[in-house]
Amino acid sequence: MKALLFTTIYVFCFIICAAAHTSINKLIIHGGEQPLAQIAIHKTVLALRDSASIKSTPLVLGLNGADSEWVTVELCNSEPAIDDWIGVFNPSQVQPQLIAVSNTIAFANPKAPVYPRLARGKAWDEMTVTWTSGYNIDEAYPFVEWGMKGDATPKRSPAGTLTFNQGSLCGPPARTVGWRHPGYIHTSFLKDLWPNMEYYYKLGHILMNGSIVWSKSYSFRASPFPGQESLQRVIIFGDMGKAERDGSNEHANYQPGSLMTTDQLINDLDNIDIVFLIGDLPYANGYISQWDQFTAQVAPITSVKPFMIASGNHERDWLDSGSFFNTKDSGGECGVPAETLYYFPAENRAKFWYQTDYGMFRFCIIDSEHDWREGSEQYKFIEKCLATADRKHQPWLIFAAHRPLGYSSNDWYANEGSFEEPEGRAHLQKLWQKYRVDIAFFGHVHNYERVCPIYQNQCVKEGTSHYSGVVNGTIHVVAGGGGSHLSQFTKINTFWSIYKDYDWGFVKLTAFNRSSLLFENKKSSDGKVYDSFTISRDYRDVLACVHDGCEATTLAT
Repeated sequence: MKALLFTTIYVFCFIICAAAHTSINKLIIHGGEQPLAQIAIHKTVLALRDSASIKSTPLVLGLNGADSEWVTVELCNSEPAIDDWIGVFNPSQVQPQLIAVSNTIAFANPKAPVYPRLARGKAWDEMTVTWTSGYNIDEAYPFVEWGMKGDATPKRSPAGTLTFNQGSLCGPPARTVGWRHPGYIHTSFLKDLWPNMEYYYKLGHILMNGSIVWSKSYSFRASPFPGQESLQRVIIFGDMGKAERDGSNEHANYQPGSLMTTDQLINDLDNIDIVFLIGDLPYANGYISQWDQFTAQVAPITSVKPFMIASGNHERDWLDSGSFFNTKDSGGECGVPAETLYYFPAENRAKFWYQTDYGMFRFCIIDSEHDWREGSEQYKFIEKCLATADRKHQPWLIFAAHRPLGYSSNDWYANEGSFEEPEGRAHLQKLWQKYRVDIAFFGHVHNYERVCPIYQNQCVKEGTSHYSGVVNGTIHVVAGGGGSHLSQFTKINTFWSIYKDYDWGFVKLTAFNRSSLLFENKKSSDGKVYDSFTISRDYRDVLACVHDGCEATTLAT
């Protein structure tokens, strides 16, 4: 197992008597129920055996400054029973029995700063750094030391500090058995960056005695100037989750593709500029420790690339909490951990919608868990985000939300008699068409699907591998294969679908210049491209009159 240094608990293992008939493979997870909810860990009873012993090494973690470290657990039991299990958690619904406890493992510094998360700021020349530590503001002053590569005189930028408590959350299990203190979350703003330049940084905490606790050193490349023509590479996907590095298995194996996606992105970091994870991050569903595991898993990505997130149902939805879908999918979190642990350039962090520009791209990221219908506050934001895009300099206009608000061939949408979320296309398609959105991305459905350029249920552009000239409609893409259990397609022949893939993967967009864009869908298992197309066009093609998207004209002289 790998122990995380921001925890202050000691590592232990135990053998649990489990019912022999329990079948993890046949377990069905309903709604927003977290797999850990199946575990009655709070009902553990002591049943210590002289025949069983357990030892953990090393005794102290983090002596060399590492922010995570492997722990070896040695178990000896001279009288094992046929229904014994070895585990941190009980993989059944019966009452667990604790039969052996290991020695305590200490941390060299359990409050050390860990797992930096980069994100774009509100200005194009600003990068934010968010991280977690055990230091509150009455113990230490958080900051980031940073500078341009080769600069011998680094700057220091202060950081703000946030956290949350049980009273900030909306219900169980987040407020009950799923609660653990999240630590303290710090965010610093690195400003006036030079476009495309490499910067180094490290996290620091000035203690009250004047000494400084440092993190490891990291680096990142500043964003291009808006509209700048250069090679720009974007990753987009949803529904990731987390999994176990030590080969063990989480109860119900709920996110089996998570590590594959993580590792493929890590292996290709040199060819990635920015990452968008559009909702359903760890599937913590009220078990706050799961956020710790997720931030650790994606840290090799988030520490060096801007990592932009969107809100999903498993982050936000809770009964009578203001979410558009009145369900329990967040396990009582109602958005609080996501909004605190990750930065995103929204005007109001509780209203999870924002725009961000990256070179030749304009991204309009919306919150499908809040009302998006015409007349709503979010609808006004969407129109403003789309309308203010400078298409001459930022020709690639991208819309993204967690739930499919356009087109998906998922079987549960078919069974409900609809291939869209409630009120979706009727309100948004007029905006996609009027402002000539190139691609609309969605998650929530755990598979991959590419839809033809479409408007009002009609494919409006021929071809499957290359599109050129006038923009007639928006290409819709479901990219929800980030790691969670896969979703079945309907058997109905959906005319709009060009490519479907029942597998884990992610999308990569490569803008070569203002006239040429490459779209690739890659499998997480091998990183190879399984679906792709290109778009080529000039500025005048974006301006051209299309149905329901024509500017008013007159022949008056």
